[in-house]
Amino acid sequence: MGKFDGILICTDLDGTLLKNDKTVSEENLRAIEYFKSEGGRFTFVTGRLPYYVGKALDLVRPNAPIGCANGGGVYDFASEEYVWTCPLSREALPLVEHIDGLFPNVGIQAVCFGNTYFCKENVTMKDFRRVTGLENLAVGYYDIKEPMAKIIFGSNDGEELLAVEAALRAHPLATEFDFIRSERTLFEILPKGIGKGTALLKLCGHLGIPIGRSVAIGDYDNDVSMLRAAGVGVAVSNASPRALAAADTVTVSNEESAIARVISDIESGVLTLRS
Repeated sequence: MGKFDGILICTDLDGTLLKNDKTVSEENLRAIEYFKSEGGRFTFVTGRLPYYVGKALDLVRPNAPIGCANGGGVYDFASEEYVWTCPLSREALPLVEHIDGLFPNVGIQAVCFGNTYFCKENVTMKDFRRVTGLENLAVGYYDIKEPMAKIIFGSNDGEELLAVEAALRAHPLATEFDFIRSERTLFEILPKGIGKGTALLKLCGHLGIPIGRSVAIGDYDNDVSMLRAAGVGVAVSNASPRALAAADTVTVSNEESAIARVISDIESGVLTLRS
């Protein structure tokens, strides 16, 4: 038996596992391989979809399915298929149209389980493609036929995104969906009741690991539900105020090999997991 048998670590990518330059530290890489070699299950729970997880997947091979779409899907790279998904209802499209009419400069993308469609262009959407390497699939949101995972609004103007959030929450359909600020420049519509915590619970059920034996590590508002759902929720020191408040404990920053520190703390007993 390995010393980490029956323990699941779920980490966010940007601002948590990844350094600010989008690389993974050698200390993190060594610690993750050690954790896996001793029976631990390690994976990502991210806002991204499997087709644009990026270089992190090449460096760190999860030995469990990943949570994706901010909790709307669980994908197994070993079998190359989704274990579970929760599509966004097309009833969200009138909300999208409402924001489209109110905010002519806000970009819009529809994220599906197999493709991402760019429905309204702006600088934020261009930056998104540059970072993710996604193709510019320009399609109107009412013309998308495949199941959607989420809708993303993008603006480099933080005040404008706050106004988008206020307009969404004031809409009569608001109670049918959930909303999350996933990055400084992005605001999302998600299916009702979906968050990264949903994916963590689905992962534990799929793997047969008690929730008390799970550790979640994150840095931003969209990590809050995962931090709360886990046996131990760990915020990196560079985390947002909401993530810091939701966590059970705070570790070092993403620039200081936070994942390695958490694994070391599990091994030494600094982090105590429930059975």
